[in-house]
Amino acid sequence: MLASVFILPLDKKAFQYHNVVIMLGEFEYLLLTSAARLGEDAYGVAIRLDIENSTGRSCSIGALYTTLDRLEAKGLVKSSVGDATPRRGGRPKRMVRVTAQGMQAAAAFYDTVLRASRGIAWKTWKKGFVRP
Repeated sequence: MLASVFILPLDKKAFQYHNVVIMLGEFEYLLLTSAARLGEDAYGVAIRLDIENSTGRSCSIGALYTTLDRLEAKGLVKSSVGDATPRRGGRPKRMVRVTAQGMQAAAAFYDTVLRASRGIAWKTWKKGFVRP
């Protein structure tokens, strides 16, 4: 039995819906987690730095905004334009908020990873390598 069912628009113009289970990708999950952790301070560059700090991997701003657009189309995040700041050369920030549906999708992803990992103890002996 599936824990959650999410509704995803198949055609944005027609707003036709089909019941489908959304399984987030790893990067989508990282973006949602970071935006939730940052709360009201969640915007592109801050999310990028948070992902880089939490994973130890680089994050391209282009990949971040492409994924953000996809998450917004799925209804998992909402974005808005923040105030322009002199520090950013007068450019406004794109603020991000995780929706209730986004929280549900992230929780479902997390639960799936936990269930799939039962009985497994991954131990690393050297960065980037897993013991056989």
